[in-house]
Amino acid sequence: MEQPVFKRKIYKEILEWKEKRSDKYALLIKGARRVGKSTIVEEFAKNEFKSYILIDFAHTSKAIKELFDDTYDLDFFFLQLQQLTGIRLYEKESVIIFDEIQLLPKARQAIKYLVADGRYKYIETGSLISIKKNTKDILIPSEEHKISMYPLDFEEFLWAVGDEISVETIKTLVEKKKPAGNTMHRNLMRIFRLYMLIGGMPQAIETYLEQNNLQAVDETKREIVDLYEEDFTKIDSSGLAGDIYDAIPSNLSGNASRYMLSTAREGTRSEQVRELLPDMLSSYTVNIAYHANNPAVGMSLEKDAGRYKLFASDVGLFVTLAFKDKSYTDNIIYNKLLSDKLEANLGYVYENVVAQMLTAKGNKLFYYTMESDTSNHLYEIDFLTSVGDKICPIEVKSGNYRAHKSLDVFCDKFSRYVKDKYVVHTKDFEWKNGINYIPVYMVPFI
Repeated sequence: MEQPVFKRKIYKEILEWKEKRSDKYALLIKGARRVGKSTIVEEFAKNEFKSYILIDFAHTSKAIKELFDDTYDLDFFFLQLQQLTGIRLYEKESVIIFDEIQLLPKARQAIKYLVADGRYKYIETGSLISIKKNTKDILIPSEEHKISMYPLDFEEFLWAVGDEISVETIKTLVEKKKPAGNTMHRNLMRIFRLYMLIGGMPQAIETYLEQNNLQAVDETKREIVDLYEEDFTKIDSSGLAGDIYDAIPSNLSGNASRYMLSTAREGTRSEQVRELLPDMLSSYTVNIAYHANNPAVGMSLEKDAGRYKLFASDVGLFVTLAFKDKSYTDNIIYNKLLSDKLEANLGYVYENVVAQMLTAKGNKLFYYTMESDTSNHLYEIDFLTSVGDKICPIEVKSGNYRAHKSLDVFCDKFSRYVKDKYVVHTKDFEWKNGINYIPVYMVPFI
C-alpha cells in the first residue's frame, strides 16, 4: 500500500523558500527520524517542479556517492547524475533532494558550489544524529536556509483523520472567547485525548487509520522509540542519552523543579550531560524548557542553562515511554486513557503535550519557580511565552483542580510585565478574574 501523504503546514514554508530564496540558498529541513521529512519533500518536488532527483544517502549506490569526490566540473557532474538516475534535469525547473545529508559530508560541502552554479534547486534533509557530528573536516555552506519539522500538530492530526470541522469550531470559540458547551466540549476533549494517545508521528497515524486499533498503534510507536534509542548510542556509546530519554515521563511525574539526572542513572553529574544535551536537542527527539531566572526581561538572555526540564517531542511517544515497563500497552489502558478513566494523575502527560504544541507554534520554552515566604513550598509557573515586551504565564492542570496559587503570586510579583494569564485544563472555557481558563485543545490557537 502506498504511504499516505498527510497535509502539513511546512509545505507553505517550503513553497516560500522556492519563491523567495531558492536562487541563493539550498533548503535544509531538520527534524527527528520518521517525522515525515522525506515524504513531504518528495511530494513538494512532484507538485512544484518539472522533474526531481532524490538521493537517499542512507540507501544509494556507491557510484552516486563517488560523484561528490570531485565536483569541480559541474557539467560532467550533472551529466553523470542524470545518466546514473535515468532522470532528466531542466534548468530552473528541477530540484535535487539530498536525503539524510549528514551521512555524506562531502555532498553538503558541495552545496556552496551547486547553489552558485544556479542551474537547479536543492533541498537537504537531516535527522536525529547531530548534523554537526559529520562536519568536522568540511566547509559548512552558508548558502542554506534552515527550517525545522516537527510531528503533526493537533490541527494537522485532525486533517489526517478526516476531521475538517473541529479546527474551525475551536478557532471560532477562541476568537469569541466562548465555552463549547457540555456535549461539544466532551467530543473535542475525546478527540484531543485520541491525539495524545496516537501522537503526531505519521507512521502511528497511518497505523491507526489502517487498523483502528490502539494496541497496533502502540507497537508502531515502540518501533520508533527503539529506533531512537539505537541512534542515541551513536551520540553516546555509554547509553546515558537513551537513559535520559527513557526517564522523561518519570521525571515529569515526580513534579521536580528541574530534570533530575539521578532518575536517568544514579550518580550522573551535570558535567557528563553538558556536551550530551546539545546533541540530544539537535536530534529533535526532545524539547527543553529552561528556567527563566528573570522573566521580566528577555528570557533567553537570563536563562539558567543548567536548570531545565525535558519533554518528549511527540506526546504519543511520551505515552508509550510512560508505559514502557510492559511488553506492550494493553488496549484496556488506552481505552481508559481515551475515556479519561485511568486512575492516575495524568497532569504530566498534559504538560508534555502543551510543551509540544507551544514548540510547534515557534515558542522557546521557559518556566519559572520562586520560593514561598511562609513555607518551604516552591511556586512554579509551567510555561512562559512572550508577546512583544510582555509575558504570558501558563499553568497546566488536569481534572477538576482549579487552584492556581503559583499563578497568582507570579502575577502579583511581575504584574507590570504580564499580558494574558492562562490556566490550561480539561474543562470548558471560562474567563474569570482576569484569567483565561482554557481547555487544552485551545492551546494551538491562542
